Amino acid sequence: MPTGRFRETVHAARIPVSDEAAAHQLMSVIGETLDADTATAAVEEPDGRWAVELHLLRPPDEMALRDLVAVVAGDGAAKSLTFSTVQTRDWVKTSLDALTPVEAGRFVVHGHHHQARLAANRVAIEIEAGLAFGSGHHATTRGCLLALDALAKRGGMPRILDVGTGSGVLAIAAAKAWRRGVIASDIDPIAIEVARANARQNSVAPLVRFVHAVGTTAAGVRAHAPYDLVTANILLRPLVRLAAPMRQRLAPNARVILSGLLAPQANAALAAYRAQGLVLERRLTLENWTTLVMTRRASRVRRASHAGAVVAPLSWRP
Repeated sequence: MPTGRFRETVHAARIPVSDEAAAHQLMSVIGETLDADTATAAVEEPDGRWAVELHLLRPPDEMALRDLVAVVAGDGAAKSLTFSTVQTRDWVKTSLDALTPVEAGRFVVHGHHHQARLAANRVAIEIEAGLAFGSGHHATTRGCLLALDALAKRGGMPRILDVGTGSGVLAIAAAKAWRRGVIASDIDPIAIEVARANARQNSVAPLVRFVHAVGTTAAGVRAHAPYDLVTANILLRPLVRLAAPMRQRLAPNARVILSGLLAPQANAALAAYRAQGLVLERRLTLENWTTLVMTRRASRVRRASHAGAVVAPLSWRP
């Protein structure tokens, strides 16, 4: 995993907004849309108004960014967007220092610099922010962690899959909660390397097998199906495309945690998975982002045919 201090020319953008809620919503959308070399922050001004600040290693596409801001925050915010180049500095360290640990049920996601301050009874996950593929500070990740924590209190999940693992935070959380083997896939080979390093940092490398794969059709994913739990914190379009192939990888009564959804998009995801026979169990909305927990209900015939069957948990050596 990159350890990271970038001391290069840094490009900056600043968007004034009306209030804190607007700042956090805009920051969330930008964080989901732009690449990993972008740090975002919501800043309160002395007069009580708010702004979103961005720091980028590469020059931004100014027109595209204005268009994105206009969609989320309106034309006024887009017109107020300003760009600049700032002096070289350790901008990743600066962004890390401003971040506090994220608590979600028993889970707490933190950077290395907060390690000594954590309570002993928490399930700690160390992920460095601002480096690549998600730090755990986004509302979608918190929603997934809250859903995982609630499910972990109910008992075992022998076979677990994390689709679009990114930093590996959800795979690491599942491995720590259940002490079971987890398959974690991602379309990006660099994300896989980052997530693998994070698993080592969190002492769960023997429990997490990483697969470079698109969706759930790759051999490395199919080989360990059916799954009792699948997490997918991505975006609406890929979630909809995954509905039918994911259904084929689910065990009876499996749970599916879906996120990466703006609240108005949740019903579209629900419709796609209901069409595959899944039912909604829980909906969590944080900062206008929604996480869905869905269940594949087993038919009576299927339950009878599996009566007395024992499903072995995933296990392997790294």
